[in-house]
Amino acid sequence: MSQRQVRLLFLAPAAIFLVLFSLFPLVQLLRMSVSEVTARTLNAEWVFTGLENFRRSFDGGEGTDALLRTGIFVLVVTLLGMLLGLAAAIALRTRGRWSAALLALMVFVWALPPVVNGSVWKFLLGDRGLFNMIVLELGLRDTPMPFLYDQYWALMSVAFVNSFAVIPFNALVFRAALMNIPPETFEAAALDGANKWQEVRHVMLPAVRPTTLVLLVLTVVYGFRSFDFIYVMTYGGPGTATNTLPFLGYLQAFARFDFGLGAATSVATVLGVLVLAAVYARSIRREEAES
Repeated sequence: MSQRQVRLLFLAPAAIFLVLFSLFPLVQLLRMSVSEVTARTLNAEWVFTGLENFRRSFDGGEGTDALLRTGIFVLVVTLLGMLLGLAAAIALRTRGRWSAALLALMVFVWALPPVVNGSVWKFLLGDRGLFNMIVLELGLRDTPMPFLYDQYWALMSVAFVNSFAVIPFNALVFRAALMNIPPETFEAAALDGANKWQEVRHVMLPAVRPTTLVLLVLTVVYGFRSFDFIYVMTYGGPGTATNTLPFLGYLQAFARFDFGLGAATSVATVLGVLVLAAVYARSIRREEAES
């Protein structure tokens, strides 16, 4: 048996697993998106309707509004996740007891299940939560802040919580890149009279540039596919204020039982993720070519 055949043999179980649990559901999703599938016809033969479900999803404005909210949501998650992740990595770059303790805490936060994490933040942002108690005790407001009950505050609040969840991962990846910078580089910069900001700008940022490109795409994908925190904290509300594309697809399919319409919205979401995955793969190949 040749080496190539041995490799294929070892890859076969993983390939079969992916076909059964990834490819087959995607094919069924595509079929459902171009068919009329409701609770009445789910177990019957699906009637082909072409692009009618996509037209219904976006012509009425519901899908378009969800796409806009998704864009705002992803923008907030990406900006906060990347900037605060890099800032945390720079602050925790050195080795030490406190640095190790903070890193362990960040790993704990990152590893928490989204349902648990979202439930904690729902309590903290509630009318009688920690943040509102501080605001009321300091006399900054007479009434609680509507973090989860206002159409503008709710989307920003959930986006902030998603950012908080991704910051530890980004910080760990950035820190690993910073730890690869030779100490001699910082010594040379200090001899040249560079201050802390100049070290960050001219030493650290160029060193993490390849990592930043890859991490940027991963963070955008994470924000684009976010569902758990919205489900736990707002359930798409108030009204439709936090209905992003993934959550809208869920509501259409499993709350309204219009599976064809929900599948069409989900396919639009999958297409967006696939585009980002292609950008990620391209950035990886470019990084490997430059290294």
